[in-house]
Amino acid sequence: MPTLPWTIPQPPPSDGTTVVMASRFEVRSLRDVPRFFLKSLAAWKQVRSAPGAFGASLIAQPGRRVFYTLSAWESRDALYAFARAEPHRGIMTALRPTMLSSTFTFWETPVGRLPIGWDEAKRRVEEQRRADTAGQGDAAA
Repeated sequence: MPTLPWTIPQPPPSDGTTVVMASRFEVRSLRDVPRFFLKSLAAWKQVRSAPGAFGASLIAQPGRRVFYTLSAWESRDALYAFARAEPHRGIMTALRPTMLSSTFTFWETPVGRLPIGWDEAKRRVEEQRRADTAGQGDAAA
């Protein structure tokens, strides 16, 4: 299971809070895995110089067709600016047809808790996936 370790693009301030985002992406087929992984490396390179990025990590589970991301930001505005900027924006648009599912979860935490552990991030992602699935069931009723 390839993991890109927690990287700190900019040291956070000594106090205050940070916005954390964790995500889970599942691609449709094993054939899509190499493309997704290579594109994710381009986004990884971008996050390393993104304004307001306090930390980021990625886990790839190629055999399961699953990728997790975890990042911490000075604000939601900084996170959204990164997501709208190239190459991230173009990457996500290009990869959309290969996606089976995507889950995103956000929370705030004191900067002193960085780096966030993967156990907590995956737990929060799974809670969000269950809530999203339950919400889809409600919409179908």
